[in-house]
Amino acid sequence: MFTVLVDGDDLMDPIADAARSILDGHIVLTRRLAGLNHYPAVDVLQSVSRVMPDVVSEEQLLLANKAREVLAVYQEAEDLINVGAYVAGSNPAIDRARSLIGPLQLFLKQEVDTNFSLAETRRLLAQALQEGKGE
Repeated sequence: MFTVLVDGDDLMDPIADAARSILDGHIVLTRRLAGLNHYPAVDVLQSVSRVMPDVVSEEQLLLANKAREVLAVYQEAEDLINVGAYVAGSNPAIDRARSLIGPLQLFLKQEVDTNFSLAETRRLLAQALQEGKGE
């Protein structure tokens, strides 16, 4: 396990870039999420594991991929949503992401002294990805 600190969250820093290229995975913590009181401040979309498909169940990989898709769609549309320029119903993927972003962000937050088993974590993620259905 290595820790690489970069100036100003600059992931294009030569050392950070080199570390990402040779390591099997990396977890990116960001000030932006910490500033939103989102702990742990893991940026899921910038974090990568090359070995994940080899070490988790197919169900867990599917859930993680669905969560990443929701986060990515929401992130792409977030500015439009925040300024009121997005019209509900114009894009089903964005509508789905809007309905799931709250439960998914709650899932991604955790108090320091909170623990969950792997099975419970899977169940909670599946629940978060279901909560927006029907809205």
